[in-house]
Amino acid sequence: MGINRRGLLGRVAVVGAATATGALLASEPARAAFWKKRLTGADLDTNHRWQVAGTDLGIPYTLENGSIGYLFGDTFNTPLPEGPPLLNDWRSPVMLRSNIHPGAAGGVVFDSAARVVGDGRAPELMHNGHNGIGIDGLWEVTVIPNDGISFPETGRQLISYMSIEYWTPPGQAGPRWRSRYAGLAFSDNGNDFVRTSLKWWNDGTNTDPFQMWTMQRDGPWVYVFSVRAGRQDGPMMLRRVYWDRLFHPESYEGWGWNGSDWGWGRPCTPILTGRFGEPSVRRLADGSWVMSYLNGATGCIVTRTAGGPDQAWSAEKVQVAPWQEPGLYGGFIHPWSSRQVLGLHLMVSKWTRTDGGSTAYHVSQFVGTA
Repeated sequence: MGINRRGLLGRVAVVGAATATGALLASEPARAAFWKKRLTGADLDTNHRWQVAGTDLGIPYTLENGSIGYLFGDTFNTPLPEGPPLLNDWRSPVMLRSNIHPGAAGGVVFDSAARVVGDGRAPELMHNGHNGIGIDGLWEVTVIPNDGISFPETGRQLISYMSIEYWTPPGQAGPRWRSRYAGLAFSDNGNDFVRTSLKWWNDGTNTDPFQMWTMQRDGPWVYVFSVRAGRQDGPMMLRRVYWDRLFHPESYEGWGWNGSDWGWGRPCTPILTGRFGEPSVRRLADGSWVMSYLNGATGCIVTRTAGGPDQAWSAEKVQVAPWQEPGLYGGFIHPWSSRQVLGLHLMVSKWTRTDGGSTAYHVSQFVGTA
């Protein structure tokens, strides 16, 4: 074609950055995905079997045995976080599992919980300070998972997470939360996760762009997309690391623009800018890549597509709008999604509040087209 693809990427990425913070494109549909089912709640099997009622996130990732694990953040055995004092059994993270394809008529159905044999309370996967002193002697509000990844070669699973230092009270201006650092935890039995001593520290202004991670393996590489904590304005960064070097920070390579072209092994340059919620990136079976996140400027869950992690990302496509699911956030892509019509499966969190407290706190499955 006679066009330097990486030079083209540099130009397209700038256009994409403007799109992330601007108004919705006029050509985009107001609605692309539809609600299929609610996945958590006090009235559902998740509560009856594992005491998982009110919760958020539901990040799906492929386990070492090929089934799917779903990572939940702050989880309660009551439908709302404010449940009976001292009786809401606050936990995070928690994992439920399923081998049911999300495209089945009944949607996602959980069949087990990590650290549980059969039925019974699903405990935390790792240590959590819970508004107290964390495992490293530092104050910790909670531990929130960002993403999970597994390695069939070793049977090991990794979870990227944030140690939350401060949570903004409802109604107060500013970022929703401040992370102290991003970290990695691992498990060799699929149940018990150990937090490592690795820390990607946030800065004093809560603007470090390497706090909320999403990870996707492709061949020998794991590609890490990351943004700031707190669903605030800022850049999205891209790094890669060999799959067996994730515990070695010096091995991470940045994707950067040097003024004339893009390349690996450079300081990270923003691939997009916007007001990003939690990002989710997955490589689908046909080789295409799909990215999802909450656009904080519009309040919509949107997706973008690309031919590869370091190629140009398409303009945003609206998948779920606030009028469909008030108080939405998250928007995590199921690894078994496809580019077919209605082949995209998103786990979408909902948390609505009034002055009197929460009115809804759960996760639902939405189905759309990437």
